[in-house]
Amino acid sequence: MSQRDDAEEARDQLRKPLLQTGSWYRMSSRQSSIMSSSAQMLRDGSVSVVLCVLIVALGPIQFGFTCGYSSPTQAEIISDLKLSISESLVVAAVPNIIGWLSISFAVDSSFLFMGRLLEGFGVGIISYTVPVYIAEIAPQDMRGSLGSVNQLSVTIGILLSYLLGLFVNWRMLAVLGCFPCALLILGLFFIPESPRWLAKMGMTEDFESSLQVLRGYDTDITAEVNEIKRAVASSSKRTTIRFADLKRRRYWFPLMVGIGLLVLQQFSGINGIFFYSSNIFANAGISSSNLATCGLGAIQVIATGISSWLMDKAGRRLLLIISTTGVTLSLLLVAIAFYLQGILPQDSDLYHIMGIVSLGGLVAVVIFFSVGLGAIPWIIMSEILPVNIKGIAGSVATLANWLASWLVTMTANLLMSWSSAGTFTIYTVVSAFTVIFVSLWVPETKGRTLEEIQLSFR
Repeated sequence: MSQRDDAEEARDQLRKPLLQTGSWYRMSSRQSSIMSSSAQMLRDGSVSVVLCVLIVALGPIQFGFTCGYSSPTQAEIISDLKLSISESLVVAAVPNIIGWLSISFAVDSSFLFMGRLLEGFGVGIISYTVPVYIAEIAPQDMRGSLGSVNQLSVTIGILLSYLLGLFVNWRMLAVLGCFPCALLILGLFFIPESPRWLAKMGMTEDFESSLQVLRGYDTDITAEVNEIKRAVASSSKRTTIRFADLKRRRYWFPLMVGIGLLVLQQFSGINGIFFYSSNIFANAGISSSNLATCGLGAIQVIATGISSWLMDKAGRRLLLIISTTGVTLSLLLVAIAFYLQGILPQDSDLYHIMGIVSLGGLVAVVIFFSVGLGAIPWIIMSEILPVNIKGIAGSVATLANWLASWLVTMTANLLMSWSSAGTFTIYTVVSAFTVIFVSLWVPETKGRTLEEIQLSFR
């Protein structure tokens, strides 16, 4: 074999997926007679897409489990490991997803920090790749609903961590956190790669096979194949994006919308509320604060499920406007209630009424956040970024989201110690700006292909 042939074979190997996932999808339709009934079910288009989404949704469940881990366990961890307040803040602030065993066998704060650091690395990858994968495999009329499964899975993971935290200690809870990732790794071997990624890598045969099984073997995919090929060919004309190119509207506008939504999502203060929800409930006079936190997690799951059902009916933009407006008004209500509690005598009836009002406001914040602001920024980010900068742009947007989350988590307890009313006033102002941002700049993406959405920015 010549050196040229060796070089070409090496390049081909570099373009292949790391995991040869879902090898069953390359079987021709003539071989269907030898497939089992369960395998035949997998080849139905709608079942295939839903199955793929459910498998990758194990990642966000792990994500949510990680986020919710702090709330039912932080008091016990601080007591067992004799952590100082500053150490516990650092541990709680670093986002997380693979170091559960490190946490489970921790003997001091350094083990917790390393575990959280490893988990944060995994969660950071999952929080970007899962919504992008779902957006690239889903039919345009199901993309919103299937895309919101990402956030629904996060809320289910949070609820699981809350519920399990009632019955097991923090070390065993960390061990249980390993299971979603273990199942995810196994499931990845049975789902096809993203057709758009395969097309971008020049793997035409695999690209068409993957798309065919996702749409069903009785579906004519010719139009969609041609549209994806045209989009890939157009983006491949200039593979290197210069900094000066970012001044063009086709790049700066989707970047601004994607990063803006993900940062404003976090600055609503939602992670500060959830990470320290047990403490917030305890300070509000709720005796069973962990049980109340479980109730809050259940409400979030139900609200996110309703959002998934509405996503492809009402549209992303309308749901975002309703969601951000509701979050703003609810945060304002909580801020006013906390302010009045600060000036009223603690033994007065009005003081206790304000405590109930503040809790009602927090529940309303969670409901309105879950209806739109929780899921939609990730969906829109995965839909609007141009394919030739999606990798780097999506990574930057995800990094911005996590930096904002880190900042909110780091400052939540400190701000609450300074002034509960002032903290929620700050969150209210940010949420009010989010309403303006969505109204002025966020486009509607319902019922449009990814290629049509990205073409509209040119």
